[in-house]
Amino acid sequence: MKFTVADLLDQLPADEALPLAKLEKALGLSSKTAKQQLRIALDALLKLAVVQESEAGLQRADNPELIPARLRCSSKGFCFALREDGGEDIYIREHQLNHAWNGDRVLVKVTREGGRRRSPEGGVQCILERQTPSLLAQIEQQPDRLLATPLDDRLLTSVELPAADAAHLDPEHQSVVEVVIDRYPVGQFSPQGHVARSLPVNGGEAADLELLLTKHRLNSPAAAARASLKALSADGREDLTAQPALLPQLWAGEAAPGLPALALESRDQGWTLWLHSPAVAERFVAGGSLDQWLRAQADALCLGRRWLPLLSPALTKAAAFSAGQEQAALSVALELDAEGRLQGYRFCRSWIKPVADVNQAALTALAERKPRSRTTPTALKPLKAQLEQLEQLLALGELLRARRLEAGSIELDLPLPPIDSLGDLSVPAPGPAHQGWLLSLPAQQPAAILREAVLLAERALGEHLAALELPALFALNPAPDSGDLNDVAKAALALEIPLELGEEGHASAAELAAAFAASSRSRSLQQQLRGVAQPVQLSESRGEHTLAGLVGEEAALAPWTCPTLHYADIWNQQLLVLLLSQGKDRPSPRHKTSVDLASPACHGAIDWPLLEPACLTPLQESLEHGLVQRLNGKRRFLAELEADLLAMAQARQAEPLVGQVLPGVISGVQSYGFFVEVPPSNVEGLVHVSSLKDDWYEYRSRQNRLVGRKNRRTYMLGDAVEVEIQKVDALRHQIDLAVVQPEITSVEGEEVEDLEVVDADGNGDDRGDGGDGGDCDD
Repeated sequence: MKFTVADLLDQLPADEALPLAKLEKALGLSSKTAKQQLRIALDALLKLAVVQESEAGLQRADNPELIPARLRCSSKGFCFALREDGGEDIYIREHQLNHAWNGDRVLVKVTREGGRRRSPEGGVQCILERQTPSLLAQIEQQPDRLLATPLDDRLLTSVELPAADAAHLDPEHQSVVEVVIDRYPVGQFSPQGHVARSLPVNGGEAADLELLLTKHRLNSPAAAARASLKALSADGREDLTAQPALLPQLWAGEAAPGLPALALESRDQGWTLWLHSPAVAERFVAGGSLDQWLRAQADALCLGRRWLPLLSPALTKAAAFSAGQEQAALSVALELDAEGRLQGYRFCRSWIKPVADVNQAALTALAERKPRSRTTPTALKPLKAQLEQLEQLLALGELLRARRLEAGSIELDLPLPPIDSLGDLSVPAPGPAHQGWLLSLPAQQPAAILREAVLLAERALGEHLAALELPALFALNPAPDSGDLNDVAKAALALEIPLELGEEGHASAAELAAAFAASSRSRSLQQQLRGVAQPVQLSESRGEHTLAGLVGEEAALAPWTCPTLHYADIWNQQLLVLLLSQGKDRPSPRHKTSVDLASPACHGAIDWPLLEPACLTPLQESLEHGLVQRLNGKRRFLAELEADLLAMAQARQAEPLVGQVLPGVISGVQSYGFFVEVPPSNVEGLVHVSSLKDDWYEYRSRQNRLVGRKNRRTYMLGDAVEVEIQKVDALRHQIDLAVVQPEITSVEGEEVEDLEVVDADGNGDDRGDGGDGGDCDD
């Protein structure tokens, strides 16, 4: 079919009927076959009470029993439906999957309510959207048929292939195949597909990248929509070309996205911090073909040494900032007092002329420059006239960071390992796109300066758009669950890490992060904290953003400063441009008194329609048709792609080390064994309990350790161990390790509680799964 069930439902309103002919037109259906397929789909959805049909047409049914969710499965068949509304995950038994696969968007019906220690159970009623139109697999010849077994063992199926695809059989397993799904499983019939091509397993860095692009279906990106761009001029924009704006440079990869420019002005008892964002949204028609293509792209993707940009080549060229060149921008002036508190702000459409780039080499030279030196290092010569401004920006950045951390933001010292192929992935984007923590950065990094300015500017727009009740996209980042934080705190206390708990015996994530930073087991503990951090999500409603230090009912953050990175920023730019160019600053032209729509001075002073319905209706309809859910899904995809890039690079670093004994650190302990991280690549592998032949081991959940029953040898979080790398499966990111037994250390007087006896063969009451090796992207 040319459409998914999700596409169909996105076009149906919930409050009024849509004629069938209009639905066919909205879905782009013109052939008789396509219209028949639509009729079949509608008949099925009518039986499921997902849609309603009347003489006037079709509309979505309000059925609270059907819960939109996305499936997350394990290799052993355990599946959960992750609800889109953020509710409790729903356990789906294998016979209730109804042919849904890992990653599919589905409608789930709860069949059994959850309890204190049990998740609710349910069954898949409808598959809204398939996540896997193609996959990587290995071919196996069976007596009566040819099968493709997916490399992703979370896909609990095999795909039937035509006999002609036997030409791709590879007994030596030196290649894998890309399989395109021709028919998904239905009833008693298995899925069918065909081989598109073979790909080498050990073909080098370029071949590895092609494997990952194929796995994530990025090897044939859709071409940019053809559209004429609007030429922007200086007319009607504030002339800021005399301002010495600086361009922080974070990345060096091919097609790396452009970023905002910064300028700083000192004033009595504070500063005015200017941020200039590339003017992207006003160069094309909102809702047009280019806008729709950008929504489908959603994000710029970093592949290490190169990028898959979000913007089309023409749009990238038109909006790019360059030192010495005049350019259109969207700007904000942030008024700060001497303590770094935001006192006010004002937005404008502007015309700027950046004076110089600020890269890592320049900031390093500035940090190493002697105070009284008369010579200027080569890296600083382009910035010679701006050194004072640059030093003030560095000082202000440190002040803003301190205020953010004091407000509860989480920073962790967990940089990516020094692997060349990771390239630009090692430098974080200015704002958090998905992960619920920020990487600790030295003050003398362009990313550190830009991060604080971006968070402040997006806080200003969030506050502004929320106060004006406009349909913005807000970024939310709630604090980690208190129960999860307590588990991390207990693990730290079991390791005798000093913690200061509150009156109720709790500690915040920021307090734990600060305590862990000073510990000798810092990295392992910070990894535990990383595991409980809540991801950043987009929402139509305002809410807390812990990473930005915004809590309480008035918290709001609206991304807009990096339209080269995320579509959500383009959306909010569209809204800001509408406000600045078409917003009504008075009830009617007869009124002489107007309000300033670009600043908070207008908050609470507007009791008339701010924008014409013709401006707002298309935006509101896009939100009603699932834009937020799709963008959040794309952000999860971005996180998975980056995790796979890292895992593949680490596995390749580990392959030459097979058979060697190396020092490592225990990064996680489970009943079935423990995970060890091996520097410098920080590749993580599993030491299965069955490989510990010297004793029976007890798993102590409260102390998060394995203890030998006879010799009292312990393995706990953060312990240094020596391991032998036994096996590396780069395609599945699995590393098998064997520990080199240390000297026996007697442990006296330990309290034996919450233990689980696990013998040398790995037998215990709750071993879980671990026999297939460690997973680098867990």
